[in-house]
Amino acid sequence: MAAGARTPDRRVVVTGIGIISASGHTLDQFWSNVVNGKSAAAPIQGFDADNLPTKFAAEITDFAVDRFTDFQKAHRYDRSVQFSLAAAANAYKDAGLDGECVDPARIGVIEGTTVSAMESILKARASLINSYKKIHPYNVVGGYFGEGSSAISISLKLRGHSMTYCSGCSSGADSIGYAKQIIVDDEADVMLAGGAEAITELLHSGFCKLGAMSSRDGNPQEAMRPFDINRDGFLLGEGAAYLVLEELSHALARRRPIYAELVSHGRVSEAYHSTDPHPEGMGYQRAMQQALKKSGTPKECIQYINAHASATPLNDPIESRAIISVFNGSAQKLQVSGSKPIFGHLMGASGAMESVVTILSIFHSEIPPSINIFSRDPKCTLDYVETRRPYPLEHALCLNAGFGGRYSCLYYQKC
Repeated sequence: MAAGARTPDRRVVVTGIGIISASGHTLDQFWSNVVNGKSAAAPIQGFDADNLPTKFAAEITDFAVDRFTDFQKAHRYDRSVQFSLAAAANAYKDAGLDGECVDPARIGVIEGTTVSAMESILKARASLINSYKKIHPYNVVGGYFGEGSSAISISLKLRGHSMTYCSGCSSGADSIGYAKQIIVDDEADVMLAGGAEAITELLHSGFCKLGAMSSRDGNPQEAMRPFDINRDGFLLGEGAAYLVLEELSHALARRRPIYAELVSHGRVSEAYHSTDPHPEGMGYQRAMQQALKKSGTPKECIQYINAHASATPLNDPIESRAIISVFNGSAQKLQVSGSKPIFGHLMGASGAMESVVTILSIFHSEIPPSINIFSRDPKCTLDYVETRRPYPLEHALCLNAGFGGRYSCLYYQKC
């Protein structure tokens, strides 16, 4: 190759997936619950919610970190970091990396989260009220948001990039997009990327105060209703999801099965409002347009969008209008679903968990349902998939929005 000539683009594929979710800890269990539309919503067990307007969530109640990793320090970490350790270990094993000699300096980790350090901070604060001497050193170390990616790197002995991104509920998607770019730039051959969050009493109470969550306590599994005219907010969830992203030739040399290809990532800041989307969905529009432009793929090729679908009064019709604005005449050919009513809104881990849904939809050639649409909002006019739909899916987008006007769109395709 002549000096100064551009090297061929490094394609990035998904060779491993790991999840810890209220909908399951294995891919088979998770996918079965997702594709059958079985919600994990249930009355809260982790704390007393009797005096709160929302008394349910998608909690993980059957988790023990030592079932997934032999990392001796795992129990010292907050639950969100424990979820990260377990999901990352699952993904690493699923990709066959645990038994292969791969240069650890060419493998990195990027985690997305929003409030992963909350437990440690609250513990340290409670100790400080009693006495400075009562503060535990591990609560200090665990009180910064970078602990998840650090713990994964240490536990798996990975010496490549190790970083944590916080961009609201776009964090998980952004971590995946940034990890792809690191591989494209030839700074790594393999990246673990995803996100994690845990439900705390303070976090749940805060969202109650914001009025962001559904308060239908009678039947929690039918509470969150994206695209329904009677929607009143989301279902809070917890867990972690990690992907093993790998440069294509590297994966082929290892003869690893491939779930899908990560084609491109669009990320923008809307700079409109701290919590509300722009009335015309400008952030959604620009994120999708950016992902499509980077891919070079005609928008008519996109068949499915896993939507942010937060079931808040403002979001759903705005997101739907944004999709119509971008896709114009081909919008009505799109199939759309929202997965949050099944495993909950995982905040910074949402884009990672919903990427898993999008990837498995491509891999299994089946689109999962958007459940609980009992009376469709007339302002939401797309084809929302209400029952599982077998479909030869090849091109799909995963769309997420975060507080502060942050929007992220990941484009996956069959490989």
